[in-house]
Amino acid sequence: MGYDEIRGIGGAIGLVMLFVGFIGVITYALWPGNKQRFDHAAMAPLDDDDMPATNSANGGQSK
Repeated sequence: MGYDEIRGIGGAIGLVMLFVGFIGVITYALWPGNKQRFDHAAMAPLDDDDMPATNSANGGQSK
């Protein structure tokens, strides 16, 4: 078994691992049980909160 054969097998295994990982991420993202979590995360920047932002440089007190 030469270098070229080992390199070919390693490349094929890497391709399969990346493909399986890709399918896993897509499945997780599109799973119906995660819809509420992703909807909440999508709206988080738009939530209206009345508290001012704090600055950690001055001990957490807002200016």
